[in-house]
Amino acid sequence: MKKALDRFSQQSKTYKTYRPTYPEELFKYIYSFCKARNTCWDCGTGNGQVAAILSRSFDRVFATDISQEQIHNAIPKPNIYYSVQRAEKTTFPKHYFDLITAAQAVHWFDLPSFNMEVNRLLKPNGVVAIWGYGLLKVNPEIDLIINHFYQDIIGKYWDKERRHTDQSYSSIPFNFNEVEIKKTFKIETQWTIDQIEGYFNSWSSVQNYIAKNKGNNPVEKLISTIAPKWNAGPQHITFPIFLRIGTPFR
Repeated sequence: MKKALDRFSQQSKTYKTYRPTYPEELFKYIYSFCKARNTCWDCGTGNGQVAAILSRSFDRVFATDISQEQIHNAIPKPNIYYSVQRAEKTTFPKHYFDLITAAQAVHWFDLPSFNMEVNRLLKPNGVVAIWGYGLLKVNPEIDLIINHFYQDIIGKYWDKERRHTDQSYSSIPFNFNEVEIKKTFKIETQWTIDQIEGYFNSWSSVQNYIAKNKGNNPVEKLISTIAPKWNAGPQHITFPIFLRIGTPFR
């Protein structure tokens, strides 16, 4: 099993504040494949953003992350049970979960080990759903600046696992009976320039850049370039969502 990668403890509070939220339609679509809503496991939960939403529809939600800082800053709910555990090897009993989720997280895992653990933990009629989102879009002019920053300024500071999100998780080994996804989803929100700056600062690549460039933060120059092109007030922001759903081999 590969070494666990913790890329978000350092900026866990920033992550909690500035990460985008997923649309309700995405969860309704995932739930449509679930036969029961008793127990759910959200792995790589981070700040508990997804676990909090799942807690509205499931009796018990178990949420895990390798980062104690992320768990410390996670959203508390009476039916969410947080713990620090690797997604590839947990203490949960066999065939325990109706649904297992991993949102913008699975690309960090040791994928063969994670697939084995999911097959161990899912009930025979259980469902696994993994999803993430691509690079944000504002408008064509600002998008060009962001794309340049993403590819040319901090491109080499991404961990190699980032390629899976660039490929919309098509490169993720997914050893399940896969469901055909018949809908498309996207995150839509209104952000100020301060919010988009906070979001960029939550990127692991930005933190890698700062660590290797004597504390220099590349986001400051990015925002100064974007600012003259940013209309007063919030802008409409979209993120494309990619999704894979499966059931265990039995």
